[in-house]
Amino acid sequence: MKRSCEWPSGDPLMIEYHDTEWGVPVHDDRKLFEFLVLDAMQAGLSWRTVLKKRENFRKAFRQFDPVKIAKFGKRDIERLMNDAGIIRNRLKIESTVANAKALLEVRKEFGSFDSYIWGFTGGKTIKNKLKKLERLPAESDESRAMSRDMKKRGFRFCGPVICYAFMQAAGMVNDHLVHCFRYREVGR
Repeated sequence: MKRSCEWPSGDPLMIEYHDTEWGVPVHDDRKLFEFLVLDAMQAGLSWRTVLKKRENFRKAFRQFDPVKIAKFGKRDIERLMNDAGIIRNRLKIESTVANAKALLEVRKEFGSFDSYIWGFTGGKTIKNKLKKLERLPAESDESRAMSRDMKKRGFRFCGPVICYAFMQAAGMVNDHLVHCFRYREVGR
């Protein structure tokens, strides 16, 4: 039997996410934006809650296309506030629109969101060598720097803890425990 990180706790949805996505380096702007939105939506909630609503988020937020989301107006915000399939938090919804606009500005300057965001790790995955779940950090120097810079650029819901969770999801940091079968797989 393969050893794994303990945090999926036997939940099939969490296991699937852990085994196929978490920690895998992502360089696609739309996928990066999806993780940024989902990690912001998770603030104060469980990741399981967000994963259960992920398909609804994809539909509600136009497959996480920042160009389309940047054009959302008051009607769209109200439509989303009435969508029981997503997390209906006005500040989080409005921040998604603001973040789409900020991402488009970043693209103008850096050519892609990918180039900008991976700059915080020098374009490489940070490989932590964690042996215990309780050693998993909530933030890092890199996530604090990312948060500061993103806020200056107009991004919202991007504190250092959210940025660190984003970095984990996008494979900018490998926080699989060293005994987990995914640690080596995503490290290749």
